[in-house]
Amino acid sequence: MASLSFVSSSHHLTLRTPSLTLRKTSPPPKTSVSFSVRAQSVALSQDDLKKLAAEKAVESIKPGMVLGLGTGSTAAFAVDQIGKLLSSGQLHDIVGIPTSKRTEEQARSLGIPLVALDTHPRIDLAIDGADEVDPNLDLVKGRGGALLREKMVEAVAEKFIVVADDTKLVKGLGGSGLAMPVEVVQFCWKFNLVRLRDLFKEFGCDAKLRVGGDGEVYVTDNSNYIIDLYFKEPLKDGFAAGREIGKLEGVVEHGLFLGMATSVIIAGKNGVEVMNK
Repeated sequence: MASLSFVSSSHHLTLRTPSLTLRKTSPPPKTSVSFSVRAQSVALSQDDLKKLAAEKAVESIKPGMVLGLGTGSTAAFAVDQIGKLLSSGQLHDIVGIPTSKRTEEQARSLGIPLVALDTHPRIDLAIDGADEVDPNLDLVKGRGGALLREKMVEAVAEKFIVVADDTKLVKGLGGSGLAMPVEVVQFCWKFNLVRLRDLFKEFGCDAKLRVGGDGEVYVTDNSNYIIDLYFKEPLKDGFAAGREIGKLEGVVEHGLFLGMATSVIIAGKNGVEVMNK
């Protein structure tokens, strides 16, 4: 299991290089990671804590890096900080690869130079949020709808730092009872909804086509649909679940991010904690 430590004084960051394969058949070896985080003397809001953790992750950025820019409310704080550091001259000679159209818009508005995997297939550091984090630092991501581009970018990152709040911690993936997304092609989506639901019958799985706030079917940046899976019980083996989902024709990608995170920074009511492998 990954270790959890409360950080109230200076530590140093050591990150390992993960495998570059998109899906793994077994968990990766575990190494230690720690961040420098100052203890807070005043009460902070949840957004304040997310911002603090995101800014600490940004401290790992060095000139010359190719960065993976995550999607979501916590990742947005990191993108904002990168923009501020570039504007002030404290950071230079970096480029970013956004994981969604909205992150691309945010980054462009901040003057962050952007490139694509086509020209920069090697990423030094990716920073992103997560929807669930289990004790092994395996993740559920994609409730914001960007799971395919997030996985494409973060799977080839040498270092992947995840920033989340403490409500995202679970004992097992799927344990929050909230959506575990699967991106599927629009063609015969009902066929795949039924197959996905039946695949996880033993976990009391319900499957629903994602609908946006406007009542229309949600369409991803890649013109696909999302089927959200809801589990009454956590998955027993995330790697096996990922393999079985990936076997279904018409499935584009799933929201299980396994063996990819090198560290997770957690923002909670007691401050900022770091989960280490």
